[in-house]
Amino acid sequence: MLTDAQRSIVKATVPLLEIGGEALTTHFYRLMLSEYPQVRPLFNQAHQASGEQPRALANGVLMYARHIDRLEGLGGLPAQIVAKHVSLQVLPEHYPIVGTCLLRAIREVLGADVATDEVIAAWAAAYQQLADILIAAEEQVYQASETAPGGWRGARAFRVVRKEPESSEITSFYLRPVDGGPVVAHQPGQYLGLRLRIDGQEHRRNYSISNAPDGQELRISVKHQAGGLVSGHLHQHVGVGDTLDVFPPAGHFTLQDSDRPLVLISGGVGITPTLAMLGQALQSGRTVHFIHCARNRAVHAFRDTIDALAERHPQLKRFYCYDQPDEGAHAVGLLDEQRLAQWLPATRDVDAYFLGPKPFMALVQRSLRALGVPEAQTHHEFFGPAAALN
Repeated sequence: MLTDAQRSIVKATVPLLEIGGEALTTHFYRLMLSEYPQVRPLFNQAHQASGEQPRALANGVLMYARHIDRLEGLGGLPAQIVAKHVSLQVLPEHYPIVGTCLLRAIREVLGADVATDEVIAAWAAAYQQLADILIAAEEQVYQASETAPGGWRGARAFRVVRKEPESSEITSFYLRPVDGGPVVAHQPGQYLGLRLRIDGQEHRRNYSISNAPDGQELRISVKHQAGGLVSGHLHQHVGVGDTLDVFPPAGHFTLQDSDRPLVLISGGVGITPTLAMLGQALQSGRTVHFIHCARNRAVHAFRDTIDALAERHPQLKRFYCYDQPDEGAHAVGLLDEQRLAQWLPATRDVDAYFLGPKPFMALVQRSLRALGVPEAQTHHEFFGPAAALN
């Protein structure tokens, strides 16, 4: 039980964490991944190497410490964490490992003079409070996934029934359950967790579901990242007839019911979750402005699909922006506020969903704000660790 005195101690450590938070979390990951190999599959080593994962954890720890006496101030952060954990199948037995390594890192980085027994005890109580909240929330999601029609808990074997290139970089994998049973109706915008073994090592990754729910099949569309271990394995070594261990759909970046015009803005492979959103919106007759940015036409996935939908649905307006000159582009160069202003509906009372590289999303967020789109009606997601769009 976290006491008022312990809350005060945790809040008092915020300035220290602001100075050395990333060093602390980097040390934390080094300890945990070297001494507890059973949790390594839950972490993307590329995100460790780039520093994205330590920075994301440092931000989360700071947010939690700042709001320790008023957790509602965390906003959507807990839901985001729960969704990521569920997609990778983080379980209650993983939490003591994280807690042990976090407390040890606090002691070793801050030093015993600062990280006294009293400070460590306060952080232990604070961590247990957070762990209890997340474990309970995650169990609710696991139960809901298991009991939903066509749902399941844990890994379920799916067979690759089709594999189709969508661009020079992106390939779609069509997945059906080996058991022949129905597939839960995912929410447009959600993603799947995959469990794979590559060269004897287990790896887990999330990939957006790029098709609308149909009760039979799931589609993921994967970009072959340069040097990407898992994406490269999928592209080069997984084919029709192969099976994959798949975790249930997860994610809170989902299309909300509304009759406002919908704006979908994507960059690169960020187009994948917007496809399912687009399908749902068009079924309801909703006005949609679909804006996609890519380097060139060769890497622009699903262009023919979007063009065909626009032919059948006059309420769909689509705009393509390419970095490189191409006669098929509506604009050449980087997306900016002026272009976005031209492509938005006349009203600024819209719902806007955007996804892509972090600098791209930061620009879109600033532009939407400057153009008068209510911030509460804008939504974004991260493919990797969450970060502030400053």
